[in-house]
Amino acid sequence: MTRALSKIYFVLIGLFLALPMIVVAGVSVNEKQTLAFPPKGFSLSWYGEIFLNPEWRSALFASLTLALASAALAVAIALPLAWFLWRRIAPWANIFQILGIAPFTLPPVITALGLLTFWATTGFYGQPWTAVVSHAIFFVTLPLVTLSLGFTAIDRSLVEAAATMGADDRTIFRTVVLPLILPYIVSGYAFAFVLSLNEYIVAYMTVGFTMETLPIKIFNALRYGYTPTMASVTILFVATAAVIFSLVARFGDLPKLLGAMSSDDT
Repeated sequence: MTRALSKIYFVLIGLFLALPMIVVAGVSVNEKQTLAFPPKGFSLSWYGEIFLNPEWRSALFASLTLALASAALAVAIALPLAWFLWRRIAPWANIFQILGIAPFTLPPVITALGLLTFWATTGFYGQPWTAVVSHAIFFVTLPLVTLSLGFTAIDRSLVEAAATMGADDRTIFRTVVLPLILPYIVSGYAFAFVLSLNEYIVAYMTVGFTMETLPIKIFNALRYGYTPTMASVTILFVATAAVIFSLVARFGDLPKLLGAMSSDDT
């Protein structure tokens, strides 16, 4: 009986957590331009609006471009930093790790305000590439954490053996280290990509209205009323994140990526 009650309890908790998404999904398939729930009629035309309407399609491409570029830059920053921290075991090296995680630990509005001040002072405010750099700085913590976990999983004796055989640092990294941390690079990129795709405050504060991403487009569209297209974008975001994280869980060590210790570490 206790086990049955536990199952019922967790089912109810799951339904409670999923209820907002259920409502949004129902709104997104309304036949007419209304936010009614339960939906009145059924239509997938609002999903087509994301790709067929020039304004929504432009915002979608802008979001994808920003997320792809900023995630790549975040990994490019985090990889050498994680490699340095793994090789240099010293108290002063932790300063660089703190600097790497600082942007993500601060409230987003504080980070966004600092980036706005910086770009306005340098005269680059409003340039699309500033959003890429800003998102890379803001989300560099994610690939830095995953890569740091990846480096800690490497047996240092492999690196020592390669060095004994005469391999230099570049060869060791390319032939020994890189294949071992590749899943963590992909995972760090995936995390940064998903969060960049959904981020609003930093993008808005750095580029304003010069580059309209999907989150900014939703905010702007709210001035003229609510449409099921906004709900469709939300479901699209959730589905994209679910697919990406499912692939990470399928092909990567998700518990390890989330910081869980293996049996060998305990």
